[in-house]
Amino acid sequence: MSLRLLLPPRGSLRLLSPLRRHQTPRPPPFRTTATGVPQRASSFFSIPIRAFTSISGMAAGTQQQTVEVRESVELTEEEERIFARLLDVVRHFGLGTQLRVAGGWVRDKLLGKGSADIDIALDNMTGQNFCERVNEYSKFMGEEQKGIGVIQCNPDQSKHLETARMLIYGIWIDFVNLRSEKYAENSRIPTVEIGTAKEDALRRDLTINSLFFNINTKSVEDLTGRGLEDLKKGLIDTPLPAKSTFLDDPLRVLRAIRFAARFSFTLAEDLKEAASDEKVKSELGSKISRERIGHEVDLMMSDKHPVNALCHIHDLGLFYVVFAFPEKLEPPALDKHDWLCVSHLEAAWNLAHSIGRSVFSGGSDSKSQDEQQRLCLYSALFTPVRNMFYMDKKSKKVPVVSYIIRYSLKLKASDADTIVNIHVASEKFAELILLLESNENLETVKEKLDDEYLEIPTDLVKRVFAGLILREIKGFWRVALFISTLVYPEVGNASDSLGKQDELDKMKERYISVERSITELDLDGVWKMKPLLDGKAIMGVMQVKSGGPLIGKWQQRLVKWQLAHPQGTMEECMEWMKQSEQQSKRQKIECST
Repeated sequence: MSLRLLLPPRGSLRLLSPLRRHQTPRPPPFRTTATGVPQRASSFFSIPIRAFTSISGMAAGTQQQTVEVRESVELTEEEERIFARLLDVVRHFGLGTQLRVAGGWVRDKLLGKGSADIDIALDNMTGQNFCERVNEYSKFMGEEQKGIGVIQCNPDQSKHLETARMLIYGIWIDFVNLRSEKYAENSRIPTVEIGTAKEDALRRDLTINSLFFNINTKSVEDLTGRGLEDLKKGLIDTPLPAKSTFLDDPLRVLRAIRFAARFSFTLAEDLKEAASDEKVKSELGSKISRERIGHEVDLMMSDKHPVNALCHIHDLGLFYVVFAFPEKLEPPALDKHDWLCVSHLEAAWNLAHSIGRSVFSGGSDSKSQDEQQRLCLYSALFTPVRNMFYMDKKSKKVPVVSYIIRYSLKLKASDADTIVNIHVASEKFAELILLLESNENLETVKEKLDDEYLEIPTDLVKRVFAGLILREIKGFWRVALFISTLVYPEVGNASDSLGKQDELDKMKERYISVERSITELDLDGVWKMKPLLDGKAIMGVMQVKSGGPLIGKWQQRLVKWQLAHPQGTMEECMEWMKQSEQQSKRQKIECST
């Protein structure tokens, strides 16, 4: 069956219904305004969604938001204890070291959020040297010394500085020296030297990530002069010119997008221009490893605003750089596939918000709800290319979706397999939806299930067909049903249906109705059903001495019989098999005479 998502014409996409939440006051802080979208919510299904007139016009017409920034950093007892130990080490050995917490921890603390990601920047020694001093002090105090992990620099992947890591009071802390970077002409590998705190702040990816918390003075340091201002404005910008910043490390483009989406901040105009630059895009595709690109995308898809992130990727012309397609596609990729993919993700996001988190409540043996949500969103994103294939080196026909997940993003092979399986199951669910709602295709489905040995009673066709689908997709059946509901062809008129609340309600009602039917048929968890007879027992009933295709076919019939006879016993099953075999033999004899 051919499936299609009911989309409005390109350029007129409109979100279905913004969800609103009550603002929860944060602790004291500077108050400021910024052009942007509603604040990030605390959980997946309380997130407000922007209504914008087109993907390419995301920022247009948005309301101002208030970004609350605290006046100072408030430490937890655990952080107080860790920082006090580090200062004890400095004093004990007379190191004279200024200890600064860098980057995201400072940003999150000022936004009133917790953070366990503590990176310490050192002004006069390497991270490894300082960690060794920490262990020396622990030995002096009669305490257990901890192992030190060293992450080596890797210029080929834009990782230019060695980092040391160790466990302090149960928290992993990273230590690295302050640095400056100088790039020679025509070289992408910088000369890295120990630098000043200001030099280190200026070489960071974003102004909001360039802030320091000085542990010695217990104060926030904004050495670029723009970090606090941009944080209060809700602005994503770079400390140095954006194009040179991105060419130094093109992955910063995706980090900028990720933080803009996470906090619902606005991308600076010069940053957007630099991110869209052809040289920057080329460097992103060739200089950065696919693992690092995939990691950034995965963080976006698992975060609070994946639709915003993917819209930025589309708007900046980065879709085919990030999601690289293989060559020689069948059918060929179209220019609009990037727009279609992001539109499907957006439609899925709206529908998921409407239905609720039950979409991701797989069985106890399936992955967590967060993992189901993540794979559901990937499935929605790549629904428009689910029927595209390419030929691999062994001349095997492989889904393009599998290539993107495995090679463009370098995610787990199991992720690729699950997403492809969800797409396959969603096609079958489309047939099931027709069957459950109208019986329109009852005879067609029944013909698929029946054979010369087994005839499914008409009133049990729905249970058997649904059971077979669930046994294939297992704990992801709700996700597959969700994707099928999203692209089901009989929702309404494709030209104007998606933007209307009543059409969202229809899709929601369809999903809930089918889910209820499957539950009432007692099929949730049916993939755990064990066959009443194993292959050896079937061979005994059929009186054959070896297995093969014959036994495989009987195993498939056995599953159908059990679905049609959920209370059936082993003895009843064996009796059915004997009678079916005898009846088939009689029919063959009659036909021959």
